[in-house]
Amino acid sequence: PGVTDFVGDTAGEILRAVGSGSRFESIQRGVVDLRDLVYYLTLTGIFLTLNVFSLDSKKWSTGERTRRQRQSEMLTVVLIALNLIMLNVWLFPLHGLRLDLTEQHEYTLSQTTRDLLSNLQEPLLIRGYFSEKTHPLLAPLVPRIRDMLKEYEIASGGKVQLEIIDPAKDPDKEAEANQVYGIRPMPFQVAGRYETSIINSYFDILISYGDQFVVLNFRDLIEVDASREDVDVHLRNLEYDLTSSIKKVVYGFQSVDSVLAAMSEPAKLTLYVTPDTLPEWLADVPDTIEKVAQDIAAKSNGKFTYEVVNPDAPDSPVTRQELYDQYGLQPFAVSLFSGDSYYLHMVLQVGDQVQVVYPSGDLAEADVRKAIESALKRTASGFLQVVGLWVPPAEETQDMFGQPQQPLSTWRQLDASLRQEYDVRYVDLSTGYVPPEVDVLVVIAPQNMTDKERFAIDQYLMRGGSVIVAAGNYGITLDQFTGGLALKPLTENLRDMLASYGIRVEEKLVLDPQNEPFPVAVMRTVGGFPVQEIKALDYPFFVDVRSDGMARESPIVSNLPAVTLNWVSPITLDEGKNSDRNVTELLRSSDGSWTQTSLDIQPDFDTYPETGFPISGTRQSYLLAVAVQGSFESYFKDKPSPFGENAFATEEGGEGTPTPTPAPEVAGGVIKESPDTARLIVIGSAEFVDDVVFDLSSRLTRDRYLNSLKLMQNSVAWAT
Repeated sequence: PGVTDFVGDTAGEILRAVGSGSRFESIQRGVVDLRDLVYYLTLTGIFLTLNVFSLDSKKWSTGERTRRQRQSEMLTVVLIALNLIMLNVWLFPLHGLRLDLTEQHEYTLSQTTRDLLSNLQEPLLIRGYFSEKTHPLLAPLVPRIRDMLKEYEIASGGKVQLEIIDPAKDPDKEAEANQVYGIRPMPFQVAGRYETSIINSYFDILISYGDQFVVLNFRDLIEVDASREDVDVHLRNLEYDLTSSIKKVVYGFQSVDSVLAAMSEPAKLTLYVTPDTLPEWLADVPDTIEKVAQDIAAKSNGKFTYEVVNPDAPDSPVTRQELYDQYGLQPFAVSLFSGDSYYLHMVLQVGDQVQVVYPSGDLAEADVRKAIESALKRTASGFLQVVGLWVPPAEETQDMFGQPQQPLSTWRQLDASLRQEYDVRYVDLSTGYVPPEVDVLVVIAPQNMTDKERFAIDQYLMRGGSVIVAAGNYGITLDQFTGGLALKPLTENLRDMLASYGIRVEEKLVLDPQNEPFPVAVMRTVGGFPVQEIKALDYPFFVDVRSDGMARESPIVSNLPAVTLNWVSPITLDEGKNSDRNVTELLRSSDGSWTQTSLDIQPDFDTYPETGFPISGTRQSYLLAVAVQGSFESYFKDKPSPFGENAFATEEGGEGTPTPTPAPEVAGGVIKESPDTARLIVIGSAEFVDDVVFDLSSRLTRDRYLNSLKLMQNSVAWAT
């Protein structure tokens, strides 16, 4: 390193390849590289050849008669050495000829990671900030992290620039870390024999690509298992954490121009429009679309083309019926009571991939551009997909004394887990539409929703979008008198809209003898002193779904050992409405389950010693989560649009009389039926991804709640 630091990257790479020290690094880690073996065999072969040549030369005379023999022997030695050297040169670019001999194959990268690294277009910087003096439990992890990062560098074929630094020895890099990347030392408490001290130490990894970067600190990288005897600190899942972070920065950096340049087949955008029946307020939209499309085409080097088709024209290549048969396109009604209809649909085709593009908003140039560019990004594998997340607005509550309280329910861990793989954006549905860049819409605990918010979800699904709904009918709250947890019904939710799709979430609660226990604090006296312990209480409302209650053929649940659904409602499917769709019953309760309509969730073991709750009705298995793909009819198909002439905004008149003001028209009209690519996942619990529930679960089962987060991650992956 002392020599290579003074030369460039290329010269430094050559010097490292020639030096024996760098060749021994992989073997020290337990990874045998064929190139390293050939390197050492080359050294051995050259020195053996020179040794034989040296011994034989002592027997030669120096006369003219043996000159040809001496020259021939010397030429043989030179050719052997050159061939061995050229063998090393030939093998140098081959990075995959490696054998991981570690017990757990710690340094064998997955194919996903290798594909990601091989497709890098720009240099990727991975910089580890590790202090020489750190916490004793973290110190053994640093070499393992360094070795894994080295594997990333090797697998990238030179596209990864790896740096391992101690910021205390490099003030300039430390200043950059603090000011640019927000990396600061973490204070760790270290107990010595006679005193306790604080060590400010770095334990961070920076991943930078273009103008994007991600920082992984020790909380992201390690897990701590504490027991009475000892504390075990180990790496959580290093390759997963690194690869997901690389994916995030790489996909977040690329532009639409790079997508078009990387396409193996050109993209074609077709606008199907009927000018004769187009409403007056949409008359300028085709020109706006053409302006944006021509601008993209001009920068695409022939990879993007644009065409306008009027299906009502006599010479049209397609008819209205053919548009419906090929793409599921249906015309918009000019008005609620008009018999006229019009087309204003964009279809993007790349090879065999076809997308129907619907701009949102007021169809201004920015809205059209965002819709087209988002569709282009969805056709490429090199973009970070966008998850639109809707959660109930935070509302402060008051206790029995009128004092404000913070909201009980939060969803921070769900947000954090989805951000590992996706670009998560909170969406405001009150505008009546979902932003066009959203690839999957996730709705958690829907409640107090307006018709415009329902309309936004409905029309997003009608456009062929994917929607995931945690649609339980009940949410948790604090009992003002006891201070314990209680249930409240969630009103103004999506229950009726989901029922119109053929998925009814019943106004009941499922109880299951196969359940996850509830942690209860119990006081007992030990040696005259009160001691608080956490005991496990059998709690039927925490339904524990195991492998026999899962659709094992579905990728959504195939890798889950178990999932807990808290205060879950049963789901009933309308067989008629779902007859032409692909329906997967994801999760079911055990055969011993029953239901209740009462919201009393406090157990009474004096009256019901077996379960704590009364058992009523037939005990059977209930459907708790379902995934559906196919064509859906709009909930607003036969209803006035929330933006129509019957939807009014009010403002104060002269004498306190509200003056009706027509709300703006919805851009593009109401889509009445979705294509068969639309996907909908409905889960009958609104609380199973609540941070409060995770906190309760972790008190007894540590990381079991991660299965709920994995279920959501798998659902999003399936929906995309």
